[in-house]
Amino acid sequence: MSVMNQGRRANKLVGNKNSILYMDLKDIVRNHALQFLPAKSLFRFTGVCRDWKLDITTPFFAHKQSNSFRGISGFFFQSGTAPPSFISLDPKAYGVPDPSLSFLPEPVEIRSSSNGLLCCQAHDGSKAYYICNPVTRKWKKLPKPNADHGSNPAIVLIFEPSLLNFVAEYKLICVFPSVDFDNGYEFEIYSSRDETWRVSGEIYFGHQHLVPRTGVHVNDIVYWVLDYQILVFDLTMERAQQLSGNFYGTGGVGALGLMDGKLCLTTPSPTGLTVKVLANAYTNTMGMHSNARAWETKHQISLSPPPFRASDYNPRMTSNILFAGGNVVLYRSGGNLHTYDLKTKETQCLGDELDQNARIVSHVNSLVEI
Repeated sequence: MSVMNQGRRANKLVGNKNSILYMDLKDIVRNHALQFLPAKSLFRFTGVCRDWKLDITTPFFAHKQSNSFRGISGFFFQSGTAPPSFISLDPKAYGVPDPSLSFLPEPVEIRSSSNGLLCCQAHDGSKAYYICNPVTRKWKKLPKPNADHGSNPAIVLIFEPSLLNFVAEYKLICVFPSVDFDNGYEFEIYSSRDETWRVSGEIYFGHQHLVPRTGVHVNDIVYWVLDYQILVFDLTMERAQQLSGNFYGTGGVGALGLMDGKLCLTTPSPTGLTVKVLANAYTNTMGMHSNARAWETKHQISLSPPPFRASDYNPRMTSNILFAGGNVVLYRSGGNLHTYDLKTKETQCLGDELDQNARIVSHVNSLVEI
């Protein structure tokens, strides 16, 4: 009986030698940690050894990394027709080899971003759309849309990495003023799977002005800021509606974003920030005396410096919350750009704001293949 038990224990021990407990540290890091790192760090780690370099440069690793790393890494800034520049939240960890996007065949304006991909549009000529990854410098030119999107298109890029899709599948959706119906907005959708544009049959009628660069995608629904409300477009049902949302805090104009899988509304105050999440999108269909609220306060944050100074800004005109998504809020104060990290509760000054009218787009340092 003891001999049999010893044999069982021996076999069990031999089997365990193949487990993670008996792996070398470099193999543990390579197999279980590298995929969670940003692209710039990974390029630096290709010099550790030949095995790491071979792994990091494979398409399969790029696929794993694009599914594992989703953190906001920095922001592209662009003024007028000048080439874009990039400000990293951590220059040692995050970066792109060519922030000006000179690898594209013509000068462009960055319109939208999503999980490592950028949607850009040519300044002149055909106004062609491009999808690119600024880390790998790979790009694709899209076919011409069916509709005229205007000079400042309210376009949103949607890319949700999936373990089941080794080739990035993405969509673009643009809301544009209808040429056939007064006070009407129509929607055009591009699918990378079909490589075609298609104008939806849905039309939204409203007298409010649409703010182009405010589009946010959350769970197959896209939201844009109107003058005093939110325009909602359900991609699955292809239906549009209006949602209440007060963007004017006591300290200026707020911003829509995605936090913890939910739509959030971040507004400034003279002392800090208020972050609300969408709790009920259907309050406009309920009875007059219903106590249901569309938004619930998630965070009440005190900041130094604050995102608003009464002597500097008109709260009805200034968008001093420039970005709010993931765990990062980007805001202006006293001519400088600052970030606040909701996890670490740390504030960081990114430097002087040279142009208050500059266009700002977030970036995720991903290896995603187009």
